[in-house]
Amino acid sequence: MKALLVSDNLDNISPIVALVVRAASKTNLLNMARWGEGDPRWIVEERPDATNVNNWHWTEKNACGWSQDKLKELLVGMRIESDLADCELTEMDKIEGEAVANNRKGKLIFFYEWDMVLSWKGRLKGGTLLSEGKIQIPNLSEENDISEVEVTITLKESTTEGEIIKDFLHNYGSDKIREKLKIYVTRLKEEFSKGMILPKKESEDNQEVKDQQISNLSSGFSAKVQMNQVNKSPSNNKGNKITDLSTLKVSQSFQCRGEDFYKAMTTPEMVSAFTNGPCKLEPKKGGCFELFGGNILGEFVELVPDKKIVQKWRLKGWPSEHYSTVTLEIDQQDDHTLVKVTQTGIPKSELDGTKENWGRYYWDAIKRTFGWGYFM
Repeated sequence: MKALLVSDNLDNISPIVALVVRAASKTNLLNMARWGEGDPRWIVEERPDATNVNNWHWTEKNACGWSQDKLKELLVGMRIESDLADCELTEMDKIEGEAVANNRKGKLIFFYEWDMVLSWKGRLKGGTLLSEGKIQIPNLSEENDISEVEVTITLKESTTEGEIIKDFLHNYGSDKIREKLKIYVTRLKEEFSKGMILPKKESEDNQEVKDQQISNLSSGFSAKVQMNQVNKSPSNNKGNKITDLSTLKVSQSFQCRGEDFYKAMTTPEMVSAFTNGPCKLEPKKGGCFELFGGNILGEFVELVPDKKIVQKWRLKGWPSEHYSTVTLEIDQQDDHTLVKVTQTGIPKSELDGTKENWGRYYWDAIKRTFGWGYFM
């Protein structure tokens, strides 16, 4: 349980408490409550109904069954027609995946991933030949915009009329199907937002104070590094070329799958969760990112799903246009995932601070938030 000592900042303890609520023994749960004596937000009461008071800790709702029913309701029996053809989606042959709604400290996070296969039949307007085939939707997830969701049309038996209908479904029907999928996502968020965020006792007048607290937390990443700098004025940052550079190599183990860690570093909702604030994230080659209130920024150089992430990475306080290169290699083992990090181009005077901040604001935060740091 050494991870419990990573910070004296009480705001960082909430996800740990949430983790303990889900995984630890009753004794450990009561010990955790003592960390926040005096502040009711941090006190985990011993209650017979195990109520999560005010939904302050991580609250999770399983949306799998509801999602399967809703997707079948929206898609099975759907008619796609025009002056050219009349088609119908007749059956859901396969629907595999999951959907979960999470509330972490008042932030709603939705995870969903579905792979579906449907049967279709149809005929040309005025035609007599009935054509049949399949529609595959392999990547409906929060990682993809609805416009990026694949809709693949196949034909059971190739005929002249069948090929015309197949093209019709590809060019016209795909957009109609995506419209239904968009309705599913909207309804999912509406349905599972209910009861996930309970009224707070604090007055809305405190919002300005809360925003300032978030800002202070976001700037924390660079605080240690800035303490090591020697009275540099902002004007000196422009045009300064750093010649004394260092390389950082570290590794970290996580109790999760490789694909889970990859998502935690490339999914905006998950990044916002462990950084405790909004982020800008474009997980594609050349895409930009900004974390911790803009104190960490850069762009993605290479993305190999579930295996590797390469970034141009810099602290806001570094000389203008100076970037280091961060390479994260994700190696899934039998019972955990090993992440190897190599960061080149770090100003030598800031090597120790950068290493410490990676541990505190990335690794420890990820383990606390998602529960990936505890090996039973």
